[in-house]
Amino acid sequence: MIDSLIAIAAITGTVGIYAAALYIYKKFNSAFTIPVIIATVIIIAILLAFQIPYDTYMRGGKWINHMLGPAIVALAYPVYQRRSILKKILVPILSGTILGAAVGVSTGVLLAKWAGVDQLIIHSLAPKSVTTPVAMAITDTLGGATPLAAVFVMIAGIGGVLISSTVMKCFRIHHPIGRGVGMGSASHAIGTATIMEHDQLAGSVSTIAMVVSAVVVSVITPGLVAVLM
Repeated sequence: MIDSLIAIAAITGTVGIYAAALYIYKKFNSAFTIPVIIATVIIIAILLAFQIPYDTYMRGGKWINHMLGPAIVALAYPVYQRRSILKKILVPILSGTILGAAVGVSTGVLLAKWAGVDQLIIHSLAPKSVTTPVAMAITDTLGGATPLAAVFVMIAGIGGVLISSTVMKCFRIHHPIGRGVGMGSASHAIGTATIMEHDQLAGSVSTIAMVVSAVVVSVITPGLVAVLM
């Protein structure tokens, strides 16, 4: 009974906080006010202030986590709408995404290794650039910590959103293909949802890049980690 009440409280609390964060984002539209950032900060602050263990919160939070996979499917609709355009540019999308996935895994592992980071953290960090359910599954096969993997995925997604405009301006990336591939292969669903608000073609490309990246990273990560470690 108590577990059920805790689960309900965690779910309703998270949804309520996200709704408040979404309201703030609509009032003050900025990369720094995207709902996932505001909601995450508020939830962490509450857990710390009331000394609520992560495992206790996840009695309800895990059900929200289970819904991440089905929620990603909603991004397929814009892809379907622009399927005729996307078919014409499929080769550059696929080639850019595959290269981006390999670079993302390799640089993460190598930088962490050179910094002397523990192997457990490296295994949790390696699949950081794919969406949470996939990253957690890959981390589990590598022997990493799945909660850490979820944190690194959040950092990659939020970090990508925050610095994407600066990076793209610096390297003069203005074409929807380049912008979409970059966001989808580096910042997964968070980056895709953000860029979709401003450019639906780039968002559609980002959706394809995110899906392809998830498949490629799932296949290459165990081998790359073994070689690079």
